[in-house]
Order: sequence, then C-alpha cells, then structure tokens
Amino acid sequence: MTDRLQTLKDRAFKEVKVYSDALIDISHEIHANPELGFEEHKACAWLSQELTAFGYSVARNPGGLETAFVASAGTGPLVMSICAEYDALPEIGHACGHNIIAAAALGAAKALQPLVDELDVTIKIMGTPAEEGGGGKIEMMDRGLFDGIHASMMVHPAPVEADRMDCIAGKHLNIQYLGKEAHAAGFPQAGINSQDAITIAQVAIGLLRQHLYPYEMVHGIVTKGGDAPNVIPSDTRGRWIIRANTLAQLDELEPKIRACFEAGAVATGARLEIEQASKTYSEFITDERLVTLYVKNAQDLGRVFNNETRGRLKASTDMANVSLTIPSIHPMLGIDSYPIVNHQPEFTAACVTAPADRAVIDGAIAMSHTIIDAACDPEIRTYLMERSATLGR
Repeated sequence: MTDRLQTLKDRAFKEVKVYSDALIDISHEIHANPELGFEEHKACAWLSQELTAFGYSVARNPGGLETAFVASAGTGPLVMSICAEYDALPEIGHACGHNIIAAAALGAAKALQPLVDELDVTIKIMGTPAEEGGGGKIEMMDRGLFDGIHASMMVHPAPVEADRMDCIAGKHLNIQYLGKEAHAAGFPQAGINSQDAITIAQVAIGLLRQHLYPYEMVHGIVTKGGDAPNVIPSDTRGRWIIRANTLAQLDELEPKIRACFEAGAVATGARLEIEQASKTYSEFITDERLVTLYVKNAQDLGRVFNNETRGRLKASTDMANVSLTIPSIHPMLGIDSYPIVNHQPEFTAACVTAPADRAVIDGAIAMSHTIIDAACDPEIRTYLMERSATLGR
C-alpha cells in the first residue's frame, strides 16, 4: 500500500471513529422507531439532516418517492454510490437490521466527504425505501436516479460474516378470492366459500412442492379468512412470494403456482384476482473486483469471514436489480447472533447489541476504504467506468 493510500484510509478511519457514538445513536434511534416500506419519514429525515450537515447536497422526494433521498458530494468523473435501507418488518420491527445498514452508510458518507476532491470522485448516498417487498431501489432505477453511477454497494447484517448473500429472484403476489356470503348453517348452499378456494390452492401448492426443483421456492400467508364463523366467507386474501435462482427460472415457476390458485377458483366458483405487489426482484451479480477489495479491508479491521454459509443464506433483495446494470456488492456483516437469524424477533433485539454496534462502525470503514481503493487504482477506475457503460448505465 502506498503512503498516499494509507494516509487517505487513515483519515477516513478517524472520521468514522470521531463520529462513532453519533452513528450508534442513529442506529438505535431508527431501531426504536420502526417504519414500514414507503412510510420511513423519520429515518429519511434524520439521515438527510445528518448528510446535509456533512456538506452533502441532499435531494428529498426524488422521482416522487417521499421517503427516498439522493445525497451527493464531489464532482469527479467516477461516481460511486452507497445504498442506505431503513424500512422495518410488520410486527417484529428491525428484524433484518436495516438500522445497521443505514447507520453504516451514513458513517461511510462522513468518512468520504472530506476526500472527494483528492479521490476525484462523486459520492452518492442513496436513501432507498421499501426493500422489504416494495422494491424501492427498482422504483428509483426506473425513475433514472441510478443513472450515471459506476458502482454501488451496501452492507447487510447477518448471523455470520460473508462476502455476499446468495440473492435469488423473487416476485410478490397479492391473492384475493371473491365468493358469496350466506348463513353457514341455515343456507350454506347459497354461498360461495372463498376460504375454501384458498385452502384448495394451499393444498395444491403443497403437493406441487414434490415436483419443484431445489432452487424453486414458494411461501405465503393468509391475511384475511372471513369475518364470522357463521357467515360463509366471501372475501379471502393472502400474500405469496415465489422465488427461483434467476429471473428466467422464475418465469418457468410462476405459471405452475398460478395454476394452483386457479384450481381453488375452479373448484369453488369463487372469482380469483392476482395482483403483483411490487416489481420483480432479480438474481444478484456480485462484482468480484469490488468484493475482493471489500473483504481485504474488512479483514484488516478484524472481521472473520465464514463463506461456508454460501448456498444456505438465501433471500431476495432489490439491490440485486441494481447489480444487473451497475457493478455492485452486498457483503454480510456478522453480528454474532447465530443460531438467531434474520426475521426472528430475537434478531431484532440482536441488532442493538455491542456486536451490532461494532458492525455499524466496521461496515462504514470497510465501505469507505473500498471506495478509496477503487478510486486510487487506475485499472479499477477504468474497469468500473467501462463496465457500467457496457451494462447500459
């Protein structure tokens, strides 16, 4: 490592360390005030205020998305972005640790702002709402907010450290069966039972699982099953996610699942309505050059990677869609919680522990150091700018 590179990294490190108590406070504040997708008004405002104080130019409500923001610093030709997520899950709050993601992005922003001219870069901090099923990043991409960016990254908390999450394609579907009410004892023959329809669909999906490929998944919940036991249910609803390794494989799976829902309608006479809840999430293409830089920087901070989890830690994220057009990474920050895992209430509690707080600081430093490495390496600078052009950005 050259003296110049070491000096730049030391300066970034000190910026984060000086600001570390505030970063942890922000992580805990977001955690204590969970907000669902597209409703993250508090988190969006807090992060925007801090970024403005750092000297970033912050665009609120970009593309008409009220709880998104784009914060920019620098005017260099290489444009690097860091994504901040901050939405929570229903009922169980920040059980995926988006408070850590947001705070780490903020810390990296603090580290990089004084260096943008020396690095000859533009830094964009992307406030991305509704990752948990709303596809906020996809909406931002479709509105042109990621245009001109050459590389993008974020970190995500997990039980153990890993250089990536195996992100698979996913589609969210809202299901509704409409039947006809009737007295359940007196005149059942006059009713059309929409709850029976969804039961038949669930049985059909259960039987179909025997014939699915190992990389195909389907899971869902019934969100409404009727209003009273003595009234034939006329309005039954559910939410399902179908997943496969790739978009192409997802296209092959979807008709099979839709046929199961159609079976419920055919058997009962209920009317079926299927609505796609958000835009489809894609598979993730990890940029190997960037992730190699990130791993080295994280290891220098004492992070220990457990890539044996590859293939077992599967999920879907709208960051994957970004990766199809922009060189991107999505490493996992271990918070020492195993066997407690994401989307459990116990993981919510784990996201404000000492290991989680350390993950905020380490994630901020590792991302800032990775961007410094990329900006200072002529070969990687050229690669990122040419690669983005090849991918269509």
